[in-house]
Amino acid sequence: MIDTVPFVIGIIYPPLRTLFIPVFLNCWLAKRSLESMVNDLHRAIHRTQSAMFNQLLILISTIICLIFTFICGVEHLQRAGTKVTVFDSFYFCIVTFSTVGFGDVLPDVWPSKLLVVIMIFVALVVLPVQFEELAYLWMERQKSGGDYRKQRAETERHVVLCVSSVKIDLLMDFLNEFYAHPILEEYYVIILCPAEQDAAVRRVLRIPMWSHRVIYLQGSALKDQDLVRAKLDDAEACFILTCRCEEDRNAADYQTILRAWAVKDFAPNCTLFVQILKPENKFHVKFADHIVCEEEFKYAMLALNCICPATSTFITLLVHTSRGLEGQHSPEDWHRIYGKCSGNEVYSIVLKESIFFSEYEGKSFPYASFNAYNKYGICLIGVCPDDTKNIMLNPGPQHIMKSLDVCFYISLTKEENTSFKAKKENNTQPPTSSTITSMGTMAIDMQEISMQSSLGPSLSIETNISEKRKPNMVPVLELPDSPSFETANLIINESKNPCQPCTRNEGNNGYIKGYPPDLPYIGSSPILCHLRKEKAPKCCMQLEKFLSKTCNHKDNEDVKAYSLKNKLIIVSAEATENGLYNFILPLRASYRSENELCPIVLLLEKEPKAEFLETVCWFPMIYYLHGSIDSLDDLLRCGVSFAANMVVVDKESTMSAEEDYMADAKTIVNVQTLFRLFSSLNIITELTHPANMKFMQFSVKDCHTLAFSKLEKKEREKGSNLSFIFRLPFAAGRVFSIGMLDTLLYQCFVKDYIITITKLLLGLETTPKSGFLCSMSITEEDLCIETYGRLYEMLSSTVGDIPIGIYRTESQMLEPPETPQSQMSDNVSVFEEGKDAEEQQQGLHCEQPDVQTHSLRRRSMQWASNLLGPWHAEREADRLSQQRGILLSCSERQELTELVKKRMKNLGLSTWGFDEPNNNQSSHSYALINPSPDTRLELNDIVYIIRKDPVSLKLNNSDNIKNSMRSELQIRDRNTKNTL
Repeated sequence: MIDTVPFVIGIIYPPLRTLFIPVFLNCWLAKRSLESMVNDLHRAIHRTQSAMFNQLLILISTIICLIFTFICGVEHLQRAGTKVTVFDSFYFCIVTFSTVGFGDVLPDVWPSKLLVVIMIFVALVVLPVQFEELAYLWMERQKSGGDYRKQRAETERHVVLCVSSVKIDLLMDFLNEFYAHPILEEYYVIILCPAEQDAAVRRVLRIPMWSHRVIYLQGSALKDQDLVRAKLDDAEACFILTCRCEEDRNAADYQTILRAWAVKDFAPNCTLFVQILKPENKFHVKFADHIVCEEEFKYAMLALNCICPATSTFITLLVHTSRGLEGQHSPEDWHRIYGKCSGNEVYSIVLKESIFFSEYEGKSFPYASFNAYNKYGICLIGVCPDDTKNIMLNPGPQHIMKSLDVCFYISLTKEENTSFKAKKENNTQPPTSSTITSMGTMAIDMQEISMQSSLGPSLSIETNISEKRKPNMVPVLELPDSPSFETANLIINESKNPCQPCTRNEGNNGYIKGYPPDLPYIGSSPILCHLRKEKAPKCCMQLEKFLSKTCNHKDNEDVKAYSLKNKLIIVSAEATENGLYNFILPLRASYRSENELCPIVLLLEKEPKAEFLETVCWFPMIYYLHGSIDSLDDLLRCGVSFAANMVVVDKESTMSAEEDYMADAKTIVNVQTLFRLFSSLNIITELTHPANMKFMQFSVKDCHTLAFSKLEKKEREKGSNLSFIFRLPFAAGRVFSIGMLDTLLYQCFVKDYIITITKLLLGLETTPKSGFLCSMSITEEDLCIETYGRLYEMLSSTVGDIPIGIYRTESQMLEPPETPQSQMSDNVSVFEEGKDAEEQQQGLHCEQPDVQTHSLRRRSMQWASNLLGPWHAEREADRLSQQRGILLSCSERQELTELVKKRMKNLGLSTWGFDEPNNNQSSHSYALINPSPDTRLELNDIVYIIRKDPVSLKLNNSDNIKNSMRSELQIRDRNTKNTL
């Protein structure tokens, strides 16, 4: 208007043609036209995500127009006063708008001053509004995460993580496990989540270690535009995780299923990793490359914990990435060996490309397994033949190693990272001449031995005694040469060893072997099990009717079986879920002996579903009771006082809480009550959050617990991902969290076989000719084997079994694991005093010492107290406080015992055989994965064994394997003496 009107009037009225027209104001028209052009361009190219660009363009153009108008106006109006150049006008504009105001250039006429005032007011009104809109759009963009640019996606490798909500624990577990592999250091992680970042996640993503490798995008996997932002079609893989803290776990699975469908529809070639909670929802995502069903693994590990102690600990350590450095600075020996063995993982390599196994081509599997262990300290546990593509754990002596076989082994590091890869040995032949026994299991170095077998012909083998063995990677005790045995002597007698399965179709108890006729859900793997000839009536499965003898379908064999023939396994759950089927399955598998089948009692808070009872009624000795773990009466009625194991399953209704870590509060308190009432009961607990394991079997005055807590904090400060492993309940396999198995899915990106191997170990899947996980206990008669390496040799050479670890129980020290160095002199000075306190503590359970001796000792202690002064008085007060605590503890145990017995009498239950509570926790247990060959065996050690498939073995039962092993050792020792 200012420019156009005077121009039009000047055409009609000539005197006005000399009037100055501020043409520079047309810049505002140009600004408006530019904005319209950009909007039209966006509509033409269908660009929808341009709000940030538009706002930035508006802000920049507004600033340019303000500066240009100010420069031209001041330069023109100052012609009436002191003339200024265009540069001086620009300088004055910048100084004014920046609020510096040097004063060297000033407007000296009123029109210029008025223009300056007007421009300042315009800038103060227009620019803040523009900046506010730009800041708002920037903050919104930061919340949504922006985009992952296509140029980066084409030149970089990235994976996409789809979750409904990101918790700090889940994020750190994923990042630590994913980037633990060196080959993934250059990968980027794109997190696609519909929720905003919380403060904890935002702080973590600003850490330099993650800020340049992790990108957070707020969006939904169901929207294609969000998948485009994440460049999913260019991603190497997509991980879809389910939120396990939802009250309705089925609803959480449904969300995961929709995300999986959307991802597969958008990027069919992207490798998909899916986590599902409920097993019945698994078949909806069977198209995924890798699936982990939480409840399948959870219940299978809980079941195996009852027959193979600490299986959950063993599997958890096996699927975690660690260098085995945890606890190496601890003064406790078991901390160091336990921490080192926790670094073992499962690796794979093709036989012809391996230095460890290439020399065993054409040999039997047990032969290759023992020799590789004896030479390199690694444990060969399975193979995948090139012709079948099925992974088999310990296929037995029938399998001959081939060049294209993929070997799976347990080791601290993979072969490619060892020094053996760079230094190939020229001579790959065994150091001494070897012979494969008639079973074909393995070669054992022989001296000149001639053995006459009572069941077959003799074998005479000659070797050169002067030949020397090659040095081993791990120190191994020199093993004497061993003779060969006839295969008929190598089979375990089922009546003596419960681990050896029965090969008959019908057992001694009238059970048969077959596949369950009713599967609880689609996708359940059929496994050969012990079954009843006829399904049990539902009234016989109800424990109250069964014990009260009100059921007309009474089965004498079942009554005998429940009358403590084997101790009970009690499962406390909220309701009957399909996952409970996976708890029963490993305990009723056909390779388990009928002698070890224990009655299973389900303590359910809700009435069981008819479909579930129809499924499990074919299994022997399955009972249920409607009750709660909160009620002592319900626990006693289900037989907790006579049970061997009590399994406490985390309840779905308590998994969500206002404070995340409070979800386990009720479970922890209930288990603590059980522990106080029935301390001899083996309680196996599942928790939602791994951090809550420190509250299991909690004791404020336990010095060992406090010391382990300090050790855990130190390991966490060092950056360890396994700082929780030194907690005694976890090390003993009495507590675990299913969240620990999230790493199973993360490792699949590098180890695509790890899920299958874990399922085979847990008995969730069966492969023809594949072995199974079991255990054997070391008795006094077995201590003559001496070392784990010799046990490995005995098992692999006789029956072809492969040991993979040890579960050990040791007595605790009287002092806590960590004793400050500054207290060493004090401990020495009061040695006699500490001994007196110990004797007084033991005097509560034994006879009193001689009165005269005790009087003399008291006088000497009084004399010492006068010398030590106030320090000794403080120590004396501590000792008296400790004695008072012991007396209170004894009275408390007596009260608990009387309470339990009274409740049992009121319920009409017999108190015979009831074990009184015992709070003296004088031992700790832990699992060792693939220990060194020179590890000495101790009494009551439990050895984890992968036993070959009994179906593929067609041999007759004979002597017990332990008798064969002891006989072999005696002959070898006699031979060694003769040689010397």
